[in-house]
Amino acid sequence: MTGSNEYKLNQGPEDGISAVKFSPSTAQFLLVSSWDCTVRLYDVGGNTMRMKYQHTAPVLDCAFYDPTHSWSGGLDAQLKTHDLNTDQDTIVGTHDAPIRCVEYCPEVNVMVTGSWDRSVRLWDPRTPCNAGTFTQPEKVYTLSVAGDRLIVGTAGRRVLVWDLRNMGYVQQRRESSLKYQTRCIRAFPNKQGYVLSSIEGRVAVEYLDPSQEVQKKKYAFKCHRLKEDGIEHVYPVNAISFHSVHNTFATGGSDGFVNIWDPFNKKRLCQFHRYPTSIASLAFNNDGTMLAIASSYMHEKGDISHPEDAIFIRQVTDAETKPKST
Repeated sequence: MTGSNEYKLNQGPEDGISAVKFSPSTAQFLLVSSWDCTVRLYDVGGNTMRMKYQHTAPVLDCAFYDPTHSWSGGLDAQLKTHDLNTDQDTIVGTHDAPIRCVEYCPEVNVMVTGSWDRSVRLWDPRTPCNAGTFTQPEKVYTLSVAGDRLIVGTAGRRVLVWDLRNMGYVQQRRESSLKYQTRCIRAFPNKQGYVLSSIEGRVAVEYLDPSQEVQKKKYAFKCHRLKEDGIEHVYPVNAISFHSVHNTFATGGSDGFVNIWDPFNKKRLCQFHRYPTSIASLAFNNDGTMLAIASSYMHEKGDISHPEDAIFIRQVTDAETKPKST
């Protein structure tokens, strides 16, 4: 099934894959968090697992702080940092409920976590220690960093924009322009806006500047829908990843498809072959030449037999990721 431009990683997780994240500085290393209670570090070029470390419960997200330190959190509500050179763990702190999101903000040098305890917490990675707790209106489902701004998606279709340099107040309170539950938010690399996906086969392209002129540019579109036997099946859009150079983005859905979109010309650039099961997470590497694709059943239909969880590494070309000049 995999072509010459794509291969499956060896020694994949033994349960659902929650997140894949490339190292910020090299295409060589990929972090993967899983429901099997591990975080794994892969050498992508050599197709080997370099190391893995454990949490006491399923891990829902992970992130690189720098090339040699990972951070991770999940159902045990513990935030861990791991030294990937010495294989040493540190528990930095906890939330009052599972940790759903872990991200790093290089502009402000803070780690950001979002939890089902209805809070976002900031962490100083140097000490490491807690640098503040900020109440959100509902459970945090997704978050993304855009320069020094933080975009938080919660239950109840709420979106909040925070300034990471001044967390004293919420900069913007928004409602999702999609009618159904938010699944994923990712900021444009150019920091002008974000893309938001829902459980109901739709994606919205939004802009941060609140001026009427800029807000006129926002739009939404249907995707990850399949007609089978004359019936349209609508799938959740679980994953979004931006190409850092072109500001185009990939989406992955529970239909098993990965699409790449050009948000400027409002076009789909390409669709890859169908993967064995739901796309749970996606990550472009730092220069956009590779895409990590987590094909992992997300229990949409309950506890049924399903294809094994797998991570595919796909080489991508400019033809697949670059906006077409009109």
